Amino acid sequence: MTTWIAPPAHRVPEPQTGPERAMLQGWLDWHRQTLLSKCAGLTAEQLKTASAPPSTLTLLGLVRHLALVEQSWIARATDTEERWVYGSDDNPDGDFDDIAGADAEADFRTYAAEVADADRKIADFGLDHEFSTPRGTKSVRWVYLHLIEEYARHNGHADLLRERIDGTTGD
Repeated sequence: MTTWIAPPAHRVPEPQTGPERAMLQGWLDWHRQTLLSKCAGLTAEQLKTASAPPSTLTLLGLVRHLALVEQSWIARATDTEERWVYGSDDNPDGDFDDIAGADAEADFRTYAAEVADADRKIADFGLDHEFSTPRGTKSVRWVYLHLIEEYARHNGHADLLRERIDGTTGD
């Protein structure tokens, strides 16, 4: 039996100048790749390693959570079907909590598919396109900024998780 290893991430430098849309997309892509770089080279079991009790936070849980975040916010912004990627109404934290039996290789494929789908769906919407949520009106620009913030926060968690697993630190 072959042990699956998380593939290397190919980060391109974050943008320094340019039009607003390209800057937002570039920073989002950089943060996406940062998350994957924190997972690169780890086995499925290592990706399931929790930080420290009582926390159950894992790198695989972060990958699963961000797949869900990508799907849900882009669906809201583009008025397409919002669905549970992981979890359910009865188990809203399944992305984080249902790790023991999770298939890391399949979860990484799901993450990549959700990212590609999000980029494809949002491409035709201007930054000023607005949509309604229970918490008020939002714009596509807000979605980009929220996703960047979500990744930045969770990439900080990923730094600590990776260091706990094998001592690796870095950007």
